[in-house]
Order: sequence, then structure tokens, then C-alpha cells
Amino acid sequence: MSIVDGAVRPDASEMVREAGGDHRIVLHEWSTERWRLDDDMARRLGETPWISVATDREAGWWKVSTRHWVGAFSLGDLRVIVRPKIRPENLFLLLEVGLPFEAWQAEAIDYAENDELLPALVSFFARTAETTLARGLFHHYRREEDDLLALRGRIDFVRQLRRSGVLVPMACSWDDFTADVDENRCLMAAIRLALRVPDVPHDDRRRLRRLLAALDGVAEPTASVALDRLDRIQYTRLNEHYRPALRLARLILANCTLQDLHGDTAASAFMLDMNELFEQFVTSRLQRELRGRLEVKAQSRPHLDIDQRVQIRPDLTFRQYSETLGVADLKYKLTDADSSAADAVGPLARHGDYYQLLAYTTALNLPEGTLIYCADVNENEAVEQRFPDGSLAKSTITVRHAGTQLHTIAIDLSGSPSDIDAQITALAEHLARSAKCSVVP
Repeated sequence: MSIVDGAVRPDASEMVREAGGDHRIVLHEWSTERWRLDDDMARRLGETPWISVATDREAGWWKVSTRHWVGAFSLGDLRVIVRPKIRPENLFLLLEVGLPFEAWQAEAIDYAENDELLPALVSFFARTAETTLARGLFHHYRREEDDLLALRGRIDFVRQLRRSGVLVPMACSWDDFTADVDENRCLMAAIRLALRVPDVPHDDRRRLRRLLAALDGVAEPTASVALDRLDRIQYTRLNEHYRPALRLARLILANCTLQDLHGDTAASAFMLDMNELFEQFVTSRLQRELRGRLEVKAQSRPHLDIDQRVQIRPDLTFRQYSETLGVADLKYKLTDADSSAADAVGPLARHGDYYQLLAYTTALNLPEGTLIYCADVNENEAVEQRFPDGSLAKSTITVRHAGTQLHTIAIDLSGSPSDIDAQITALAEHLARSAKCSVVP
């Protein structure tokens, strides 16, 4: 029996034979397919954090289910690819690297045709980093300390006095204006990793090698150290142009793992959490839209009870002058609403999401709360109630005896970037109005 013999639904998934006898299966996020697998491969698939496998009634067949991870990974000679439900170009949009749509259009087309996300992302990273370094390497002052025979900078008297009268070498400290700073170190780590990714076009691989030459003399941290330093970088007008390249570098360092065979890259695993991407995208865009009106704070941790023993963590809170005026929760994928709500006008969430949002509004003493989700990956897309500009789908329920209004808003990621921008603007206006309603005259 072969590793993968076929699928029951060839229109929803596919299997192709690759060079060297390898197999490839292509699935879609939030789907379940029946596949014929041997027991060992089914077990190994089920042990991955991205795929779940369950037995089927027919011997030798298994139910392979995907959730919110997209990308590709390898198990032996089996290549598993999970495609997003949203448009490929809008997946790049969710990466929110701060560049216009035209910047990643070529890579989005390549991903749509070839299924492999990581080589397309590496190509995008290579071009972005090349444009960044074309402006010159970022230099910054870094404090250095060393024991020298001749004075450089200032004497470190604390270290020098510990030597009981020894005059040389002298304990010196100075500020060195250098390119060996965290911004360049993190780029170096991502470039080294990207060079080991298979199937990257030759032109982009040459770009990466040229970037390595430009970063000659910059120390290379490990991936874990680079990720830690990336999260600590403070952006100013001096290093702001590094932000897009460093955001892509973080994606590669955080999500890419490689398997080596005889010194060459044999396979790669690169899986993106769509829940996380959607939350980061909406949060970043709302912070931009509401700047100057409301402070958008992500993952705040207020308490549910008076004694502060039960902590809650809403995805978004909206503040003004240190006072919380609004709250929202982000759900990339909703479970199906109850059948009793099938004829409701507008998108409805599951009961548990409403209970959670109600707890947030009650604990924060707010009259309204908003649940934001992605329409493209949910079954309940028959929405009719919209904002006046037609860009957003919305429904509202009012809680009995409390009067609290719980809004559910769907963001449709099937349109163009300009369509999505219009929806974010409409969402920001809704949240600003909701925050004003929270202010008691």
C-alpha cells in the first residue's frame, strides 16, 4: 500500500507525484478529508501540532482535519500543504509588513500557482531586505567595555580600583558607532536561515548572498536570541525603514524549521497561525485608524471579580485618558451558530463567545462590546445588515435585564486591499461611536 492512494473528494484536495517518488497532498484550512494512509504515516501526521487524524469506518482510510494553520511541512517522502481559505494576496496582506500591495504582488501570484508559501515569502524578504540595505547599513552607538594598554574613551574607575594598584591594562569604556547592532544582527540570522530554504529562485538566492556580503562583520545570533531581540527593538525615524524587513525576518525565524540531509536542505516546515495573523492585522490597522482618538491596547489583563482573583484577557480594549471606554474580542473562526438562529439577519456568534464578551463588558462596566471575526473562513456568511457604505456586515443582540449590546462584525477578506481598508475604517468608526456611548454625561 502506498503512503497516500487518493482522496474521496478530488475537488477539495489533491495528491500529485513529485520527482524522486515523493508524494504531496494539498488541503485547505478548516477542512476534513478522507485519505488512504498506512498506519505509521497516520500516527506521525496525528502527532504534528497542525493536523489531526481520526480513524474512519473503512479500514485503511483516515479522516485528516486541518484547523487554523497554513503552510507546508514534510514527513519522510510525504509533503503536506495546507492552503488558506482567503485569497493568497490577502494572506500577504495579513502579514502587515507596512508595504503597499504592489510590493508582494509577484510573490502572491507565485504562491497561488505553486502552493509553497515559504519560498514565496523568502523571495519577498530578499527583495525587501535588499531595498532596505540599499539606503546604507544602519549604525548606532553601542557601549563597549574592555581592558586596554592605551586609554580609549573613559576609564571605568569601578573596575580599575578593584585591581589593587595595577595601572595597565586599563579598564576602559567607550561608545562605538557601529553597524553591529540588533537590527542588522536579526537580519543576518534570518538571511542565513533563508539561504537554506529549498526551491527559492536563483535570483533571490543571489540577493541573499549579496546581503550577507553587505552585512560582513555583523555578528549572527541564534534564531531564539534574534527573536528575543526583535521584540525589544524600538523604532525611531532613524531605523523606521528597517521595520518591513524585520517583520518578515521575524516570520521566517519564528515559523520556519529545516531538516538537513547530507549537508543539504531536504525539507522544510513553515506553518503560520491564522488566528494570530488575523489578530495582529486587525489590531495594527485599528491602532493606525484610531490614533489620536482612542488608545488601542492589546491583551490587557483586568480582573472579573472585586477581589482580583479571576483574570480576564480581552483581545482589545479602547482607552482615553487612562479610562477604558470600549472592548472587543477577535475570533478568526467561529463555530456554527445554533440552528434556531439560522434565519437571523446578520452574522451571529456561538453562545460561548457572547458569554465571554458579556463578561468583559460587565467587568469593565461598559454598555457595549464588539466581536470581530473573518467572514471568509466561516459558514455563516449570509449577511444582509450592513453599514451605510455597504462595507461591513453587522448584527447586534441586547442582553435581557442588562441592556448590554453585543455587536458581531464580519471582516470580508475576499476583496481587494482597498476594500479591506474601507472595512477597517468603518470598523474603527463603529468602535469610536461605541466608546462615546460608554461615556456617562
